[in-house]
Amino acid sequence: MEIRRFRNGDESALLRVFFSSIHNIASADYTPEQIDAWAPKDRDPQLWASHISQLRPFVVEVEGEIAGYADVQPDGYIDHFFVSGSYPKQGVGTLLMKGIHEEAERLGLTELTSNVSKTAEGFFLRHGFHVVERGFPVRRGVTLQNALMRKVLEFVPQEQIRG
Repeated sequence: MEIRRFRNGDESALLRVFFSSIHNIASADYTPEQIDAWAPKDRDPQLWASHISQLRPFVVEVEGEIAGYADVQPDGYIDHFFVSGSYPKQGVGTLLMKGIHEEAERLGLTELTSNVSKTAEGFFLRHGFHVVERGFPVRRGVTLQNALMRKVLEFVPQEQIRG
């Protein structure tokens, strides 16, 4: 299992990860109507590719197959964090979270935030996040449930380490 940066050409594989994550993993916590609204089969691949290219996520590969991806933006917001439905509970998410924390330290971030699904909430709690508030976003006219989560980061400045 290895983590790497996004490369042009990854877009369609990441769409498959997104779709399988929601349809195969999150379906335990959301209704079929909510799942279809969140990850519709008719998603525009060009809009998707444009959005993913802007996010520039980290990608985890297992034996050459993309098993998950996640991003962290310059303000500390994690927009996407998805593990393929073929690789749940196999360390993919933990490796992605490690990559996010390393990037956060490199960027000098003081906190991470994300709007997290019911399915991912326990995972984020185990990684030191806490719930700030509950949300009820509407996708394609269907109300979902998520939580805004935050983690305060306490990195030791490099000057203190060298000192």
